Amino acid sequence: MLALSFGNAWVLSLLVVPALLLVWVWRRESRRLVLPFDHGKGRRGVVLRVLLQSAESLTALLLAVAVLLLAGPQSLGAPKTKRSLTNIEFCVDISGSMTADFGEGTRYDAAMQSINEFLDYRKGDAFGLTFFGTTFLHWVPLTSDTSAFRCAPPFLDPKRGNNPGWFNGTSIGKALLACRRVLTSREEGDRMIVLISDGYSSDLYNGADEDIARKLRQDGIAVYGIHVAEGEVPDPVINIATITGGEMFQAGDPTALDTVFKRIDEMRVTKLEKVAAEHIDEFEAFCWVGLGLLGLHLLLQFFLRYTPW
Repeated sequence: MLALSFGNAWVLSLLVVPALLLVWVWRRESRRLVLPFDHGKGRRGVVLRVLLQSAESLTALLLAVAVLLLAGPQSLGAPKTKRSLTNIEFCVDISGSMTADFGEGTRYDAAMQSINEFLDYRKGDAFGLTFFGTTFLHWVPLTSDTSAFRCAPPFLDPKRGNNPGWFNGTSIGKALLACRRVLTSREEGDRMIVLISDGYSSDLYNGADEDIARKLRQDGIAVYGIHVAEGEVPDPVINIATITGGEMFQAGDPTALDTVFKRIDEMRVTKLEKVAAEHIDEFEAFCWVGLGLLGLHLLLQFFLRYTPW
């Protein structure tokens, strides 16, 4: 059953005007006409009187419909759900060590290929891409348009040898804080950093890792790290992932790297948010009633209206 409400409920008080008009139409006595016929028999004409007054009542009913339309009839729509946005910043190491063999290509090649495949799992999220070495470069801003990611791999490929010298080192802490600034610029949605690196970072020792992790956690940013190399994963990176609510993985080959990305997707399940029901304007029914009354009123004016002659 449709439950109606009115956006301008105070306008409904004006319904007293068409109500009074209806009372006046049906209660007035001003249309009696006495003619001096000898021996004439008066006829009351009750049926004709009812028909005439019913026709005249259409004006008051039209006015009532106009008042209802001005009051803004509304109904409450059914609650809907929408996909909860996740802002994901990829933080990719492009230091010289990322040129090491990894499967049929390099570590960098495998990382970028897995990122592009990961994008297909998470359609509807916003993605950003930051490259880093000793410093960082925000290459793709947070966007739901993933075409820029498809074209990104060749430009800063460390194997090409075209990268500036300040990308030869590894400063994970500086890169994570840079990604933090990008993610906190977005007020809507969850926040996540996917860190891909193969080395140690000197700016994460002496308690720097815990300090960075606390800042990220305060901003609701979870770090998922992927170590694309053999050997132990650096402890500071593990600490950051753990403190922020993420996890650190080690991928020794491209197959493992793909598995890690699928695992991250499973851990960060897409959320559905229930959106509050919205008020929907319900003018159509009242408009059809008004048009019907108006058409009937115009039609009756041709043969059913009071004329005192």
